[in-house]
Formats: sequence, C-alpha cells, structure tokens
Amino acid sequence: MSRRLQIDGREATVPPGASLFEAAESVGVRVPTSCRKRGRCRECLVEIEAGEEALTPRAPQEENLGPRFRLSCRARFARPGQVRAHTMRRGVLRIEEGAAGLDREDAEALEPRFRRDGRRLLRDGEEVGRIDSPPLGLAVDLGTTTVVVRLEDLETGRPIAARSFENPQRFGGSDVMARIRYDGDHPGRLLQRVLLGYLGRAIEALPADAGSIVEVIVAGNTTMRDLLFGLDVQPIGRLPYRSVSERQLRAGERSTTALELPATRLRLRLHPQAIVYGLPLIGSHVGADAAACLLATGLADRDEVAVCMDIGTNTEVFLGNRRRILAASCPAGPAFEGGGARCGVPGLEGAIEGVRLRADGTVETRRIGDGPPIGICGSGLVELLSELLRTGRMSSRGRFLGDLGGREEGFVVDPEQRIALGETDVNELAQAKGASAAGLRILADRFGIELAEIDRLYVAGGFGRHLDLAAARRIGLIPDLPDDRIVQVGNAALQGASMVLRSTTARRSLEALVRRVEHVALESHPDFFDHFVDGCQLEPLDARGAR
Repeated sequence: MSRRLQIDGREATVPPGASLFEAAESVGVRVPTSCRKRGRCRECLVEIEAGEEALTPRAPQEENLGPRFRLSCRARFARPGQVRAHTMRRGVLRIEEGAAGLDREDAEALEPRFRRDGRRLLRDGEEVGRIDSPPLGLAVDLGTTTVVVRLEDLETGRPIAARSFENPQRFGGSDVMARIRYDGDHPGRLLQRVLLGYLGRAIEALPADAGSIVEVIVAGNTTMRDLLFGLDVQPIGRLPYRSVSERQLRAGERSTTALELPATRLRLRLHPQAIVYGLPLIGSHVGADAAACLLATGLADRDEVAVCMDIGTNTEVFLGNRRRILAASCPAGPAFEGGGARCGVPGLEGAIEGVRLRADGTVETRRIGDGPPIGICGSGLVELLSELLRTGRMSSRGRFLGDLGGREEGFVVDPEQRIALGETDVNELAQAKGASAAGLRILADRFGIELAEIDRLYVAGGFGRHLDLAAARRIGLIPDLPDDRIVQVGNAALQGASMVLRSTTARRSLEALVRRVEHVALESHPDFFDHFVDGCQLEPLDARGAR
C-alpha cells in the first residue's frame, strides 16, 4: 500500500521519510513557514481530516496543539496509508470587500494621516521618511472565523485589491473564549505568531510593493485585536470582561483604547515607517469591529431609531440614534459561521448557500462556485431551518417531525456527500439565534421602544449580506420587519476601517463616538435568561414586543 496525501484538493504520493510539508510542496501547495521547516515558528499548521493513524507520533513542538492539528514539518508517514488534510486556508473564501446601502456624506473624504510631498513621506504633517511611489494603506477586518484585507491607494482613495483567508487561530478554538483559554494555557504567543504569519503572506500576495504600505487599520473584536497586538487577553475572559487598554483608560493611564505599534514590531515587512493602528473599543466584548460598523452605518448621526446587527461568532447589536446609542455583545458562537453544526462550513468554494424543499420532497440547493458540495454555510443553514419549518418537517422547538423523527442522521441534504442536519446541530443554531434575539430585546426594552418602532435595521457582515430575509424572519434571527426597513450592508467593519484609513476626521469622529455608546452587559442583566430561552424558539420575533 502506498503513502498518499490529499491536501487542499491535491494529491501527492509521499516517498518514505518525507514530511507532510515536503509532500504538500511537491504538488504546489504552499504551506506558510518563517523558520525553514525547523518546527520553531509553528506556522505550518495543517488540520488532519482523516488518516492520522498513519503518521508519526507528535513531536515535542506539537504537544500544545489541539486534536487533529499537526505541524506539517514534523509529521511524517510512519506506515503506508492515506491522509487527508488541509492547510489553515483550505480554499477560496467569498470576499465581502465593501458595504452597500450606506449613504454617508463623508465616506469619500480624503485626508489620510500619511501623505507624500515629492519623495518625502509625511505623517500628521511631519516628515518621517522617504517614499518613491504613492503611499498605500491596508484596511483589515480581523474576524474570529475569517480575515479580510483590502489594499487602498491613499492618494486617490481607491481600492486596489483584496484578499481573504480563514483565521488560522482556529486550532486554538472556534470562539473567543476558547482562544483566550488557549493563549493563557500556552505561553509563547503562538496565536499571535500564526496569525501574523498568515497576514504577512496575504500582504505578499497583493499586487503591489509591500514597501509602499505605510499604514494598517485593524477592525476586530476585542480578543482578536488584542491577540494581534500581543496584549494579555486573560482579563477579557473574566468579569468584568475588559481589555487591558480599557482598564488602563478607566484608570487614567491612557486617553484611548485604540492601539498603535510600528509594523516592524509585528514583523510585518512594510515601509520602514509603517504604523499598525487598532481601532478603539466600545467596551468589554463590543470591540473595534463593532465601532467600525457604527461609523460606517452613520446610525449615530440620524434622528430615526435604527438597529445594527453584525451577526457572527460574537454578534454585536446597536440600537439608537443621534441622541442615544446602546450596544450589547451577544455570545452567539460559531454556528452561523460554519462551526458548531457538523455540516457547517465557512463561505468556501462548494459551500451550500441556499436550500429549497420542493413539494415532492426533493432538495434544491445553490452552491458557492462550481465545486462539489462540502457542507452548508451560514446563509444555507438559515434557509434550511426555514424550509423545515415551512414544510412541517420541524417544530419551533427544533424537533424533527413525521418520518424524520426517528432518523438518526437527521435531514439529509446531499446523500452522496453525506451532508445532513441533525437535531443537535439545530440546537446549536437555535442557541446562537437565541443569544442575538435576547440582546436585541434587552436593548429595545432599555431604550423604551417595541421592535415594531425600529425605523431601519442594518444587517452587517458577510453572512448578513447573503441572508434570505424571509427565511431569517421566519426563524426569528432578525425582527419581523418589512423589507423596506432592512438594509443588508455587507462588510461594514471593513468599510469603517477604510474610512479611518482615508480620513483623519473620521478617525477623530470614531474616538468621540465610542465614548457616547452605553454598553449593556447582558451577562448580568436579570432578564437575559428569559429572553434567551424565548429567543431559542424557531419562530418570528414578534414586532409588537415580547411574548
């Protein structure tokens, strides 16, 4: 029997003694490394999907990795067999590069912090170095599940290119609390190093000279942002859930929760004077990505009462107007971003993004791209839940009905690829939805309105951009409002980061804005559990108020 490796969709015959890293290289799969395969950088992580029993035992450098994860430079075939694995970027993600439906008047204002005067590079009007080409900037949406990078020309304000990849830190857990625990249990900043390695390679892949990049603006939730900058994230994981920067602000030791470091300190090979700037936080788990969404939507500039929901692993909800803004962080978990559910995947090539159940009982699906189905992404899961409810195959409590009730495998979407949704998966999705619904209910109660009084609902994020609104309303993921009051804005966090990159006025506005927001701590709210239990029901969120 031969030694064969299938990695990122390519197959290699592996000679005796070769590592998985070398086998991947032989078929053109580039595995990140910055230590030349010596096991020091730990960037060459791969996730083993099947066949790990054919590999050598774990090396000392691999002892801190979770189940299924190996360093490809250390793992070799111990015996003949077949191994299926993927790198931490297992495919092409669908990129949400920008936002839609936003009408900010200052969105195109161009007054970047870095400018060029001849060959002189100016920062805040002061010369800091030399540059021979137009200065460039990066806007980064650093999510728990995915990372999106957009390159922009700071002289024209025009986007040049974008790249995205799965957040490679998922070996430390699928949600922020798991990564906080991992970072505390494993000294050495492995999560930071792996992320920076992948970010550096995404920058290398952009069609521009990285030496012309002078600023990077990072929008991310509190944990993701602080991990990138190398801060201690343990305080975020325990009451009162505050970042080191937030604690220092409250103690009068700093004037902002925004972070700034030279790019050289983060080992990013950019212009020698390049700066990495982490946007300020709202508070607790309502992070810099939420702040960027708030800036991009302009919710705080209008009289109408609006809601912004950025649905993801950590769902942030804003409610308010120019006079008052409330915010909450809802611990939704990764179920709607491809985690939790056994059949769930991110928005990769081959992900099922839409599901319809025909009258004859057959299943009609839509996929991202032309590849074979690999699982169901968030928008497809919402449609599947909605269809199961609509056709009477599932109750509002997530229990399968009729001939599905006794099926161990649940509802089969694709028998050939064995893609099925079980009741345990439904439970994960219902709890994720319940947390978001509870947060929205509590903010509406605190503001003194019913859900029917919401003038505009912004649904942010790549997941929200592709939601079927009727399906999302049927399962109670969003309020039961008419379509003309709902705006699917796409990647508002990336848009907000771009606004700050292009405009020092926007940067100052955001610093002032985050101080106005009233953060509502759901974990200590007396009604949270009742609203959560109610929100776990798969039925419309009654716009007249709580049942």
